Amino acid sequence: MDALLADLRRTLRQKFGTDDEERIDSTLRTSRGVVVPVRFHSITDGRQGRVPPSTVRRQISTLNAAYGGGRGGADTRVRFRLAGYDVTDSESWFWHPQRHESEMKRRLRKGGPGTLNIFTAAVGTEMLGFSTFPQWYRGEPRKDGVVIDYRSLPGGSNRGFDRGYTAVHEIGHWLGLLHTFENGCEPPGDGVADTPYEAEPATGCPGGRDSCPQRGGDPVHNFMDYALDACMREFTPGQGRRIRAAWAAYRSPSHRSMSRAGGRPSTPPGNARRLWISAQNPPGRRDLSVGLGSLQ
Repeated sequence: MDALLADLRRTLRQKFGTDDEERIDSTLRTSRGVVVPVRFHSITDGRQGRVPPSTVRRQISTLNAAYGGGRGGADTRVRFRLAGYDVTDSESWFWHPQRHESEMKRRLRKGGPGTLNIFTAAVGTEMLGFSTFPQWYRGEPRKDGVVIDYRSLPGGSNRGFDRGYTAVHEIGHWLGLLHTFENGCEPPGDGVADTPYEAEPATGCPGGRDSCPQRGGDPVHNFMDYALDACMREFTPGQGRRIRAAWAAYRSPSHRSMSRAGGRPSTPPGNARRLWISAQNPPGRRDLSVGLGSLQ
């Protein structure tokens, strides 16, 4: 994952002459906000899995509340707008979205780097979703997007993970955020200054925990941790700045031409995926929000 952070810093310096995210935020006025168009693709096996438009709208509302600080955290200044919705019957895609990811996305994905494509299918119970990172777009744009288990949407049947926060979590990766427990107690953690270090993922809904010697209790209520949906409620101001910096670096249409200025392209996700494995992980919050650690 450190390779992702290094790529972001390098790309920001190439584009803006600095990797100071606060300075970039002020100069570009990205703090005013980012509106993300969403293309929602519901995959079914012909009998189950169809996500009705009402649930899609609830998921978009959940995203806007979470990223807007409606649960009590910081307002990241990111908003989501539904731009398209379609249903595809494919038994193989539905039951094996990882195996058929390339084909599924190649056939259905729409838009450029700033368009969020969400695919829903039967991802599983041990893992509820997986996402690409913005750093990967240049290497393999057709695989860009987020895949979510349809049972984790608002009102879904996956108990404990049924408020739509799996999508909030995975889209956080799509926007450039890492897990709060990244690197454990070792620097740079997740690379965001105001998310305290955390030795391991949160499970259930702990009342309070402090697993690292650095200042601050574990961010167990952060959307980028692994707690139950009922426990999740916040992003930090630093995570908001990180999202906006990554957006300016990789996804903003207004800066797309600048990305051709040179620099080493990010490694595509092909062989870089790894599952965070821990005996403490709860069923369902494991994801394939994976990075480049094995290739460093």
